[in-house]
Amino acid sequence: MKVALVCSEKLPVPPVRGGAIQLYIEGIVPFLNKKHQLTVFSISDPELKDHEILNGVEYCRVPASSKNNYVALVSRELSAGQFEIVHIFNRPQSFKSFYTASPGSKFVLSLHNEMFAPNKIGNEQAAFCLEAVHQVVTVSDFIKKTVENRYPPATGKVRTVYSGVNPDEFQPVWTEKAREIRQKIKGQFGIGSGKLVLVVTRFSEKKGVHLVISAMEEVLKKYPQTILMVVGSKWYGSNRIDAYVTHVYNLAKNIPEKHIIFTGFIPPRQVVEFFSAGDIFICASQWQEPLARIHYEAMAAGLPIITTDRGGNAEVVEGYGNGIIVPEYNNSGDFAWAIKYLLENPETALAMGKRGRKMAEEKYNWGRVAREIMEIYAAIEHC
Repeated sequence: MKVALVCSEKLPVPPVRGGAIQLYIEGIVPFLNKKHQLTVFSISDPELKDHEILNGVEYCRVPASSKNNYVALVSRELSAGQFEIVHIFNRPQSFKSFYTASPGSKFVLSLHNEMFAPNKIGNEQAAFCLEAVHQVVTVSDFIKKTVENRYPPATGKVRTVYSGVNPDEFQPVWTEKAREIRQKIKGQFGIGSGKLVLVVTRFSEKKGVHLVISAMEEVLKKYPQTILMVVGSKWYGSNRIDAYVTHVYNLAKNIPEKHIIFTGFIPPRQVVEFFSAGDIFICASQWQEPLARIHYEAMAAGLPIITTDRGGNAEVVEGYGNGIIVPEYNNSGDFAWAIKYLLENPETALAMGKRGRKMAEEKYNWGRVAREIMEIYAAIEHC
C-alpha cells in the first residue's frame, strides 16, 4: 500500500535534532518499507534536503513558517498523493485538514502525548477525529486511558503499541566494548573511576533533574567517588539558558567539582554511547509522562533503572525486575535511597540491567513495533 507518515511539525526526520516521534519514525521505516511504499513528511532543516529518496523511502520536508503553514503544505501534498493510508503523529487537532485533503485515505493516529486533554483540543474537533480515524495508537496504557476516559465511544478503537529501540546500537555495560566507551567518555570529561549515575533529559522542571542533584548531595556522603552525569540541554539542538537551567546550575555548586558533569546538547546518534558509560540510569519525571522512551534506551544498554510512577513510566518497569520505582516522585530523599541501594547491591543492579537488556532484545525493539503497526494497516485495509 501507499502510506504517508506525517510527523509533527517541530523537528525533522531523520532525527538530526532529536525528538521521540522522529526517532520512532526512523526506527520503524526500514521494516514498513519492506511491505509498503512510504512517504515521510516532516519540517525542513538546513542539514537535510527538502526532498529526497533514501533506501526506497520518499522524504518530503516542507519549509513551513508556522504550525498552520506546515499543516497547509502537507495537506496540499496529501491531496495529490493518493495515499491508501495516512498515519498522523501526535496532531489530532490537525486531523480534519488532513482528512479533508485526502478523503479517500484511511487514517491512523499515533499519540505520544496526552493530546486529547481539554486544553489541547476542543470537544467538536476531538469527536470528529475519533469518529473518522480508523485506529488510534498510543505509546502507553496511560495515554490510551486518557482518550477513552474523555471519549468512551473511542473504546475499542484505541490500541497501545509500546515503543522500542535498536538493541544492536547499544553496548551492554558489562561488555568489553562498553568498558572502552566508558573510559573514553570519562577521559573526555576528565572524571574519575567512581560509579556513574546517568540522567539523559531536557532541562525542564517537569523532568526533575533538580531532585537528582539534591539526591547526589546525600549519596556523596556515603559514596564520595560517585559521579552524576547529566546529558542534555533546554531544547533539542540548543544550549539555551533560562531561569530553570540557571537554577539547576546553582544547585550543582553544592556538588564537589568533577562529581557532576553537564554535557550540554549531544546529537542523538552520539547519546547512545553515554548510556554504555553509565552504571545507574535515572528518569525523574515529575509530570504525567506518556512513557519516556529513554527507559528503552537504558534497557538496551543494560542499565538498572530508577524511575517515577508518573504517567506511563512504570508500565515497563513495575513487576519486571529491571529497576526501581521511587515511592515519592517529588522527594529527593527517595532518589538518594534508590541510588544508594543500587550502589550497595551491585549484583542486584547487574541482574536488573540484564533483565532490561533481555526485554529490549525480545520485546522493546523496532521490529516488534513495526509488526504491530503493520497488523493495524492490514486490519484497516479492507474495512
